[in-house]
Amino acid sequence: MRMIVTALFAAGMLLPATAQEGGSRASATMTTAEGGQAGTVTFQETKSGLLHVIVEMTGLKPGPHAFHVHEKGTCDAASGFESAGGHLAGGKKHGVDNADGPHAGDFPNVHVGQEGVLKAEFFTDRLSISGGDAALLDEDGAAVMVHAEADDNASDPAGEAGARIACGVVEQPG
Repeated sequence: MRMIVTALFAAGMLLPATAQEGGSRASATMTTAEGGQAGTVTFQETKSGLLHVIVEMTGLKPGPHAFHVHEKGTCDAASGFESAGGHLAGGKKHGVDNADGPHAGDFPNVHVGQEGVLKAEFFTDRLSISGGDAALLDEDGAAVMVHAEADDNASDPAGEAGARIACGVVEQPG
């Protein structure tokens, strides 16, 4: 399995999203550890079978941050978002630089611009909305997480990415 990164832009330079009609959708409303709204992450199944991921967030500290999907659909700020569990692993170890990795929920680091804006777009074949070992909407759900630091892409289980600073429960629109 592989992840295809098509665009990664900061400070408002995201290319227009071209989600395919007919595929399942899900999204996560992102909340900071302080309880503020931070934006959204949208998931759209494409006709080719890839999952299109679109990230639009504001109010984050400038610089690189780890970006992952975690195994439980709960975002309790009082627990430091530990309620979301570990990364959605899909039977793998953490990181693209790990011979036994990466996790299904591992994404490249995202970069926040000087104005605190994050816009990113990915395609992946390691996750699905509702089927398989790495489904976002399985019985315990999934959460999207932004960490305080960059992911080192190797250290198991979480890439030495620091505190969990924003979280969103993945839900189907509706």
